[in-house]
Amino acid sequence: MKPEVVCGLLTSLTTARLGQDFVVEETTSTSVLDLLREEEEVSDLDFTMVDHLDPDNLGLLRFNAMWEAYYRQDSLLVFSTGRSPTIYKELRKEKPLLTPDISIMSVGTEIMYGESMIRDEDWEQYLNQNWNREIVTEETAQFPELNPQSETEQRPHKVSFFVEKIKALKVIRFLSERLEKRGLDVKLIYSNETALDVLPKGAGKGQALAYLLEKFKVDGKMPVNTLVCGDSGNDAELFSVPEVYGVMVSNAQEELLQWHAENAKNNPNIIHATERCAAGIIQAIGNFSLGPNVSPRDIGDFQKCKVKIFNSCHEVVKFYLFYERWRRAEVAKNMQTPNLIFFPLGTFVHPSGVEQPVNHCIDVMARLHGDKQGTDYRIWVDRVSSEQVGSDTWLMKFYKWEAFGEERHGCLTTVLLSSKAKVPDGFTWMHMHQTWLEGSEPKDQTTWIWDGEKLASIHSKSTTLHNSGGF
Repeated sequence: MKPEVVCGLLTSLTTARLGQDFVVEETTSTSVLDLLREEEEVSDLDFTMVDHLDPDNLGLLRFNAMWEAYYRQDSLLVFSTGRSPTIYKELRKEKPLLTPDISIMSVGTEIMYGESMIRDEDWEQYLNQNWNREIVTEETAQFPELNPQSETEQRPHKVSFFVEKIKALKVIRFLSERLEKRGLDVKLIYSNETALDVLPKGAGKGQALAYLLEKFKVDGKMPVNTLVCGDSGNDAELFSVPEVYGVMVSNAQEELLQWHAENAKNNPNIIHATERCAAGIIQAIGNFSLGPNVSPRDIGDFQKCKVKIFNSCHEVVKFYLFYERWRRAEVAKNMQTPNLIFFPLGTFVHPSGVEQPVNHCIDVMARLHGDKQGTDYRIWVDRVSSEQVGSDTWLMKFYKWEAFGEERHGCLTTVLLSSKAKVPDGFTWMHMHQTWLEGSEPKDQTTWIWDGEKLASIHSKSTTLHNSGGF
């Protein structure tokens, strides 16, 4: 059984048992809602899924590896954040975030589906009831204590300010009275001891999640389990949704802890984790026995620690962890592993379109051992999908990302795996094809093109494998 996790300020994650294979294609609102869900995970972003005090993003990378290895195929990941779409996209460029199936943004006033973020127009029409943005701006202008947030955070159903904590309660009381007299049904949410959001009464993180769950229920596809995760006051509504599991990460703010003490201290399905941010989410999955809770990144030696899961998605995650550690010299220079994994007569198609025998790539890989030692070089995979195309053959599709310093490059990668070859209880990589993701290719590709039988030099080989993601 796998979990639905809801994390952070306004992040929602839904895990689901799929009735069909998930491929790296565009997701629509209909296709997301049509999937049969066993689990749902809803997670906030800032200081819940994302730890801004962790420059190496290790907690987030641990969660990513676990999710793609064990949950992506039959679960939905939902981010529920106070961020607008604009600054959410900025965060995605800064941090190694996975692609969610559903995005709940702007403190529950916007719901979007898939990578293209298709808007849920029914939700926005619902929020129009007894809402008048012009009246809200008129009334809030009467309070000099309110400092407007940036223009990107002013949304159709959200008007946002900063206000000092010592002044907040008084402002909220009088502003609520004025808006009620003007005939509006509104909700004022104060969080992070600084941010004040004015929303329609029916909006909010909890209401957005309840709306999605009701859609699932109507379609007869209600998740078995839902895990919500948060750290601040505007996450409290998530924990109020009936029958969810919940985790307040260890770094949760006092406002959320106080809400819990007053409203949910006797609820055994809500815990205060001892781990920060994404690590706290992993801890909660284990605490509630919702599914596998050991990230592949926490396994130092896959040869000694055999994971009893015959899973093609786990195979992809495991290999790229090995490749990252190879480049960082965190594994011994022993070519037995890559020689065992790859089919000797297999092919590798570089993002430039040049095709090479796999054995050439293995030769290059041998020379790259330790070339990123002591650096911040990292690899992660996203949107891993698996389709069994034969009795012992799997077609894998995923996004593979590499980050090194300020550089970040991504490829759409397709791999053909076989389970009948020479790897006991494992897979052999038969073929790999990579294509640059739009906007993520290196600026200068002249040194990455393979010259017929081999690369021009060891230096150009190293550059090619680095910038193309190597394998």
